[in-house]
Amino acid sequence: MAVTFLGVRHHSPACARLVADTIRSLRPAYVLVEGPADMNHRMDELLLGHELPIAVYTGYRDPQRRHGSWTPLCDYSPEWTALAAGRDAGAELRFIDLPAWHPALAEVRNRYADAEARYGEVTGRLCRAFAVDNVDALWDHLFEIQPADGLAERLAAYFDLVRGDTPAGSDDMAREAYMARWIRAAAADAGGRPVVVVTGGFHRPALIRLAERGDRNWPEVPRPPADAVVGSYLVPYSFRRLDAFDGYQAGMPSPGYYQHLWESGPAEAARRLTEAVTARLRARRQPVSTADLIAARITADGIAAMRGHPRPARVDVLDGLAGALVNEAIETPLPWATRGPLRAGAHPVIVEMIAALSGDRVGRLHPSTPLPPLAHAVLAVLGDPGEERLDLGEDAGRERSRFLHRLRVLRIPGVARTSGPRLGGGTEPVERWTLTESGDRLPALIEAGGYGVDPQEAAAAVLAERIRGADLDELADVLFDTALCGIGELTGQVLDDLARAVGAAAELGSLGRTLTVALAMWRHDELFGTSGATTLATVVEAATHRALWLAEGVRGGPAPADLQRVDAMTAVRDALRHAGPSLGLDTHAALGVADRLAACQEAPPDLRGASMGLAWSLRGTAAADPARALRGAFVPASAGDWLAGLFALAREEVLHTPGMLESLDELVGEMTDHDFLVALPALRQAFGFFPPRERHLIATRLVERRAGGGSGWDLMRLDAAPELVAAGRALDERVEAALRREGLIAS
Repeated sequence: MAVTFLGVRHHSPACARLVADTIRSLRPAYVLVEGPADMNHRMDELLLGHELPIAVYTGYRDPQRRHGSWTPLCDYSPEWTALAAGRDAGAELRFIDLPAWHPALAEVRNRYADAEARYGEVTGRLCRAFAVDNVDALWDHLFEIQPADGLAERLAAYFDLVRGDTPAGSDDMAREAYMARWIRAAAADAGGRPVVVVTGGFHRPALIRLAERGDRNWPEVPRPPADAVVGSYLVPYSFRRLDAFDGYQAGMPSPGYYQHLWESGPAEAARRLTEAVTARLRARRQPVSTADLIAARITADGIAAMRGHPRPARVDVLDGLAGALVNEAIETPLPWATRGPLRAGAHPVIVEMIAALSGDRVGRLHPSTPLPPLAHAVLAVLGDPGEERLDLGEDAGRERSRFLHRLRVLRIPGVARTSGPRLGGGTEPVERWTLTESGDRLPALIEAGGYGVDPQEAAAAVLAERIRGADLDELADVLFDTALCGIGELTGQVLDDLARAVGAAAELGSLGRTLTVALAMWRHDELFGTSGATTLATVVEAATHRALWLAEGVRGGPAPADLQRVDAMTAVRDALRHAGPSLGLDTHAALGVADRLAACQEAPPDLRGASMGLAWSLRGTAAADPARALRGAFVPASAGDWLAGLFALAREEVLHTPGMLESLDELVGEMTDHDFLVALPALRQAFGFFPPRERHLIATRLVERRAGGGSGWDLMRLDAAPELVAAGRALDERVEAALRREGLIAS
């Protein structure tokens, strides 16, 4: 067979040049490329004239499995140059690998992620032999910055060595057997003319062996199961998504650098990298002098010579820049000495260097590229950027709200709700949304197209996926989202699951959260479109009973207040108050539980306070002298926790009961400085349950008590101009946003 096998590393400029040169030289009858065979009939679409990087996104969904994967391509991907050069040479182009949805690729999120983990032992020995830190530096050392002479032979020797006698897994064996069938059929059909095969180097040795014997008929493209939904579309991609420093385990990290290497060679790539780092640092007002750049260049050249490089490689340039620009000690390894996402807390100069390496290129699809129905459905009605106010009491407002919530569930960028009904919060009849432009919107819509043809179908599929295996907290979230999205058929399913989960619930906080959601939807059924959902009433009733039963069994000494537990007691109070008569809830039994818990010294302070508040708010009067109860519970280490529970459930009762604030003021005044500092964090948390208007009322009464008159604002104002405070807060927000953006603190 006149077959030339080219084993490559994905996204390698050296391999891309070799592939293009080989095809131009041989002018083969067929160019066979590792890629999804079900895209062969859409080769013209792939070669429309897009601005790379782009990717083929494949979404797969059946009753048992959901899978999404990408086949990314950039200018210097060997697979791309194979297609482009093959088309120019008049060759027949074929992808020869199994479709991305196939079970053999079920664990593959990215088809062109390297197989280095499978031969890590060999590459580890090579790294030690050549005194380099990792396989990326090894690859540059052996191939990217070396002369092109003999590259094909060196690549073949490298991949023969790293694969060795390592047995492939069953998935790789299935893929290689399938690719070999395409190779045999193409060789037979070529009639003696050349055939060029471009695959990952890991597969090359096996394909050479498998292509020697077997049938020579064209293989069929596998069809998905009848109950599966499969879609493949081109999506714009970006260098950020290609970068190993952002978590993509591709063949090459630092795509911006390798784009320069592809376009201009090692010397120019080194110069452009230095310029990009300098520009980024100066844009952030980091001083970079000409002397620093000279020192970085001299250091990089010296390191390259020491390492035996004819020209500075990527790590040589980076080491030179780090040596010249970073003056402080660095406690962690430099990121290019390892692999994976950039660690939080990295030096700011290092962060800018990694960003310069990555580049900011974003692909663009040709205008004639087909889009999935979902993208058309959304873009036709989404509207222009701006603010939207929706009245949920009107049909038009509810429909628009449901449309935007479906996009939120699908995680479409540039669609953000700023106010409205929230889980565990109020049920405002008005929503406000902000729509902004986003370069990531089209890719997200294309990828979400695998879930359905319109926003309702796609959002329903996402929510159905979230239901499977969800715990009580997650079911509460899904219930709320199904209601906001207006997907009634799922609401009933979630409610049935919730009803079963409530009966087995063992955690008071999660149960309270579920009760909060179910009660809000029961009370405002017209707003949420849940009228007639009888299971809602069952969930409210069962959750109320179960929460009281769980609460009575909680024991524990002083500890920080558990606000989820307090919220659960608040949910019980609201259920008894708003649904008790309609649903026949036993308020008398609930009061008995509350009284017992309030007097139980083995119960946590926050739960005792909340139980007293529950009984007080339901009766309208305290069962015992509240001031006396306050004195009995006021222990510096736990007073704030007890008050947090009390204030959460009986804030207004406390505020308007004579003597309560005065008693509390006396107790605080009697505390030693040490006790006050111990109690202060919890006290601040407790008083946070009062809204600003009520805090002002408390401050006014304290001023009257202490000073005989005056304004409560005196206790609530800072001795600083409002504009200074506002500027300080704005600065804090900008600093935090910058730190998160640069990966210096966790998001």
